[in-house]
Amino acid sequence: MRPFEFQRAASESEAIAAGAAGARYLAGGTTLVDLMREEVETPEKIVDINRLPLNYIRATDEAIVIGALARMSEVAANQDVRRLQPLIPETLTEGASPQLRNVASIGGNLLQRVRCPYFRMLDAPCNKRVPGSGCSAIDGLNAGHAILGTSEHCVATHPSDLAVSLVALGAMLSLKGPRDERTIPVEELFRLPESTPHLEHTLEPGELIVEVHIPNGPYARKARYLKVRDRSSYEFALVSAAAALHVENGIIKEVRIAAGGVGTRPWRMNAVEQALVGKPAARASYEIAAAVSTEETRPLSHNGFKVKLLPATIVRALEMAGDVA
Repeated sequence: MRPFEFQRAASESEAIAAGAAGARYLAGGTTLVDLMREEVETPEKIVDINRLPLNYIRATDEAIVIGALARMSEVAANQDVRRLQPLIPETLTEGASPQLRNVASIGGNLLQRVRCPYFRMLDAPCNKRVPGSGCSAIDGLNAGHAILGTSEHCVATHPSDLAVSLVALGAMLSLKGPRDERTIPVEELFRLPESTPHLEHTLEPGELIVEVHIPNGPYARKARYLKVRDRSSYEFALVSAAAALHVENGIIKEVRIAAGGVGTRPWRMNAVEQALVGKPAARASYEIAAAVSTEETRPLSHNGFKVKLLPATIVRALEMAGDVA
């Protein structure tokens, strides 16, 4: 462990000032501390934000509002969340072990770093860790890597299950920074790798995620998350799908779908959604629409199976959502 300076922030303004000066925020620490132990990340200063009043869950007529420091286990167990946004507790339960859920924060979950093994191998070229050094996964072991949104510089998948469901539900983030406050869709938090894969999100220096707004709506009540993985015990997704449906008289009025395990960021399936609106809520409709999901895929040497697995996962997630009472 390399030496670093440690600070406990007593206010949001104090934390933001430290962040703007280059400090890294510490919430649950389930990603950052691991990466520091492995010397993948070597920050010179850490600012602990756990004293900030951001651990809350509020239900309004329009949305569920979750403070960025609310723990995953608290959100998953909250009765308002379970009633109004059943997709969220299901996703959180699928995303981590009980021990991790007790510690990890909602904001931290969204900002966790990739789980590409080459990212953690200090002797392997990785553009996320050392910009310009190369991407070992492109010609290496890449069965778990992305088939959407990749570039010649990076093919790592985004690891957060929660982000997939928040993108599907159209959730928004409230942010505070040194200059102002702003609100953005969760979908706009994540960057594509392109030529700068080390830049993973759109936050400005010192900007702090304050809370998540998840809009209530008919589709939110009929939503499910399906995660396909190598083993059932808290493994990262090979392919996952979050599906939310609003059906009237057997016809799909609104549908929202996002996929994980296949993209370099949580992947909104806009074309699949467009193909489903106005169609019967039935497997035949789901299969025709899901076939569109593979049109822009770029499989690597070991992950071509994801091209077949992606539409099958979307179809099953839609069936599960349609079965919600």
